[in-house]
Amino acid sequence: MYAVTAALLLWGCEERTKSGYYDLNTGKSITLVKDEITGLMVDAETRQPVYIYVNRKTKDTLYGATGEVINGQVVKTDNGSYKYGNLTIKEDEDGDFKIKDGDYKRKSDEDGDVKSKDEDGKRKTSDDTTK
Repeated sequence: MYAVTAALLLWGCEERTKSGYYDLNTGKSITLVKDEITGLMVDAETRQPVYIYVNRKTKDTLYGATGEVINGQVVKTDNGSYKYGNLTIKEDEDGDFKIKDGDYKRKSDEDGDVKSKDEDGKRKTSDDTTK
């Protein structure tokens, strides 16, 4: 099933007037904010990253890690969740986030230090300095 299914679920949801966004994997209306440490869009209430969400106004399905419009590129898995690409997001007990999407990797800790690696190389950002 593709994002069309998500759009149908969205319009059938009774909570659709409460928020401008809809989290596909939780099935709930949400308010989004950008997390200052990770840079990810997170649910304002739970402060958890949102993997895939629907913008109710534009009816676009978006990828939480990048904000990229991914209409038609979402599949429903056997366990009922929705998936896009090969993204993995993990949070450990110390509040550190690790994101992996294909060759792209990013690690953020609660002190604001960020390490990333992609096809352009490795970078480390700490206290507003990038190496």
